[in-house]
Amino acid sequence: MLLAIDTATGSVGAALHDGEAVRAEVVRHDVRRHGELLAPAVGEALEEAGLRMSEVTSVVCGVGPGPFTGLRVGVVTALVLALGRGLPAPQGVCSLDALAHAAHLGAAGAPGIPGPGLLVATDARRREVYWARYEMTPSGARRVAGPAVGPASGLPEDVRVLPTVGRGGLLYPQALTGQLDGGPLDVSPGVLADLAVRLRDGTHPDSATGLLPPEPLYLRRPDAVETRAR
Repeated sequence: MLLAIDTATGSVGAALHDGEAVRAEVVRHDVRRHGELLAPAVGEALEEAGLRMSEVTSVVCGVGPGPFTGLRVGVVTALVLALGRGLPAPQGVCSLDALAHAAHLGAAGAPGIPGPGLLVATDARRREVYWARYEMTPSGARRVAGPAVGPASGLPEDVRVLPTVGRGGLLYPQALTGQLDGGPLDVSPGVLADLAVRLRDGTHPDSATGLLPPEPLYLRRPDAVETRAR
């Protein structure tokens, strides 16, 4: 029984996956209250699935890239839950990979993504985006570039015109021209759980490299630094 949590984007949520399918998912949309909303979301997901925390056997968390504070909330919560229950250390999944996986699942059986390429771009603030480029294959979205951070207008031209999911295309439509109508905007913990299961069982094209240590992917230095005098 896998517990998945993610706080890397504007969504805060938790999901439970039994190895075959998502049993429960709870998502809240709030970019500033990750710390307040995550623990209740975990409790609600357990209740919805009819489970106790003692029945969870592993934990996975989205490791970003994402804003510093929100991202830490998810990673630290995953570490504490695993340690408190005597479970193996959590495994991390790139949150951009989860958005690409959502796009792949949404396109299954339907012409949802035009062409073999996909751009995932999320809000990095400071007028920048976190982004990664993917090749869409029958078995999943394979990351071929990124994750990286920078101004949307600074991405390579052949990347900026790709079909795009995440909030980056909504924020910078003049630079990222391929935003998909109805495409995923924030990470779904249920999709992240499904991706983690596929990475573990080797059925995803990124299975060899997709599971990561439970360490945040910040990609840039923090704003708050010690002064030279200190």
